Amino acid sequence: MALPGVKYSVACNGLPCPAGVYRLIPGIRGIEKLRYVHYKYGRMPMKPLKRTERNTWPPGRSSGDTRKQTEKSWLSSNWLKGGILLLVFFLWAGIVAAIHTHKALPAGLSFEGKAYRAESVDFLYDLSYKKDGGYHQEQMIFDRVKHAIAEAKEFIVIDMFLYSGYYDNDQSFPPLSGQLTESLLEAKRRHPAMPITVVSDEVNTTYGSHPSPELERLKAAGIGVVLTDTDPLRDSVPLYSAVWRMGLQWFGQSGKGWLPNPLADSAPKVTLRSYLKLFNVKANHRKVVATENTALVLSANPHDASFNNSNIGFQITGSQDFISEVVGTEQAASLMSGGPGLLQPKAGDKPGESAGSEEASGNGTQETAASSKDAVTVRLLTEGKIYSRLLAAISAAPKGSEIRMGMFYLADRKVIDALLDASARGVSVQLLLDPNQNAFGHSKTGIPNRPVAAELRKKSGGKIAVKWYNTAQEQFHTKVIDIRDPEGNAVINGGSANFTPRNLDDLNLETNVEITAPADSKITKDLDRYWDRLWNNRDAEYSLDYPAYEDKLVGFKRVVYHLQDMFGFTTY
Repeated sequence: MALPGVKYSVACNGLPCPAGVYRLIPGIRGIEKLRYVHYKYGRMPMKPLKRTERNTWPPGRSSGDTRKQTEKSWLSSNWLKGGILLLVFFLWAGIVAAIHTHKALPAGLSFEGKAYRAESVDFLYDLSYKKDGGYHQEQMIFDRVKHAIAEAKEFIVIDMFLYSGYYDNDQSFPPLSGQLTESLLEAKRRHPAMPITVVSDEVNTTYGSHPSPELERLKAAGIGVVLTDTDPLRDSVPLYSAVWRMGLQWFGQSGKGWLPNPLADSAPKVTLRSYLKLFNVKANHRKVVATENTALVLSANPHDASFNNSNIGFQITGSQDFISEVVGTEQAASLMSGGPGLLQPKAGDKPGESAGSEEASGNGTQETAASSKDAVTVRLLTEGKIYSRLLAAISAAPKGSEIRMGMFYLADRKVIDALLDASARGVSVQLLLDPNQNAFGHSKTGIPNRPVAAELRKKSGGKIAVKWYNTAQEQFHTKVIDIRDPEGNAVINGGSANFTPRNLDDLNLETNVEITAPADSKITKDLDRYWDRLWNNRDAEYSLDYPAYEDKLVGFKRVVYHLQDMFGFTTY
């Protein structure tokens, strides 16, 4: 006998099947479902649902189970949406990172000039050292800079990375930045119509948190000031910079600062947004001076807290073409930053004779000149062209040559490999490195120089000689390599660039000069005396043997160094 409301199925052998068997009756809450039971004998006992089972489906499942199922479904749906959004974010960040690490450089950057003969090329240096229980200093570089400014009558172009008088309150330094500022102001007073342009980096305003007192004084006197916009440069920390470009940069950096200044506790406090920009680690790191008479390519900054640092520089006089190229590269930095064009020296006023026949392309690159062996030649290099010329010079050094390097930071893998290859083919390699022990009175970890030095010694079987400059609270801020062939002829490369990827691989703005000189030239003899004095400790203890800073934790620091090198999270 068929029961009302009961569905039958062949699968149940003609008996009422529990599938879909239920009856609806009026209930307290409107409609109440009744429990279903399996039928064996054609009878259908109906029992009211328990309170916890009301308004649930299918019958027999509790409302708690339903809520859990709903929550799981909601969570699953939101995890899926979140995963999709995260995937889209990372894909977009990857695209942004790829664009800004491979984009074309602004016009005029990564410049390789022609080789020119110059009337004179002078080697300059600043030294701080310990002698007879005291602390001694020799200063040449900014004396020459101030003299060049005083003699200028037609134009002055200066590009300096750190141009600041701030330092920690418990320290004291001579007012190096103030002296340079006064020299420029005096030049403007003597020649009011003379164009003077100072190009610098945003580090001096702590990336937009406050004005620079020195630069503001120059502006007030009618001197042109250009703060370099580094955004058009390629990103050196793509994992971070991609996120910064996707949103953080839109909020700007100016405003009332509330965080400690990372450069000095006497400097104004900074905004969090300035820190966020700082983490991109991009800079105009050049140190250049040019007038109608001379050009100086330096490793030194007009920064009070850097006064005690040991540095080097080269002054080139008597090559108007070289000076013109220096101004041209500075104009590229100015135009990239929305600044003005710069006054170009008139070609031919004091023509620099080209050292051999060369065909220059539009960006200044050309084949290597066959320069005369009895002439000193100078070649301007910026950014990545410093890198290519450096590697070529090391690779070309034959057996019996000598490589002498004084360096603040040595970290680039291609340079390290080139030094190892040179040592393996019989080139003598001597490295005088900063121990990376301190910076402006604050202790450092020894990275990158200590793990790199250990690697070079180990892989060369001890053939590569390493010594440390005997620093106190200052830095051995020198950046120069001097390569001598077996006859003593020199290829010298020095200036602002540390030998790190950030300084060499078209990331920072950098300026170096490459000098070729015969063995009997003044510049080679000056460098011979400088190196012999420091390496062999003539008249003072300038350098220390490798064990003085041999690091027991060098294995750990090597891992840190390689991770930093891989991801770009470095300050060097």
